[in-house]
Amino acid sequence: ATSIFNILLVEDNLINQKLTRRLLEKKGHQVKVANNGKEAINAWENNTFDLILMDVLMPEMDGFEATLQIRDREKKAGGHTPIIALTANAMKGDRERCLETGMDDYLAKPVRGNKLLELVYKWAVKPTTGE
Repeated sequence: ATSIFNILLVEDNLINQKLTRRLLEKKGHQVKVANNGKEAINAWENNTFDLILMDVLMPEMDGFEATLQIRDREKKAGGHTPIIALTANAMKGDRERCLETGMDDYLAKPVRGNKLLELVYKWAVKPTTGE
């Protein structure tokens, strides 16, 4: 059986939201959508997610800033939620910037279903109790 994950999708584009959400829900995952970095931090503080899919370019607060804030809070509180950047401009240096910000991986848009699921299963690991 494959695990069912609780995923936070941070994406300001409605079409991308729908497509990505449908892909994940088809596999049985629970998806919560945030429209920008501010909403993402709020959602993250009030729920437990196995994974965050973070669009990089968004109004109000971008994915980099949101990730920095989440990582900062995790330093104080402990824990680590995997964050995968979703970026339309997969230019040289993007990957480095994503990783420097504290993101765990990144996916170029348009998001392809199989690639997305591959990363979800790679990163979204249910915390195991004990060893």
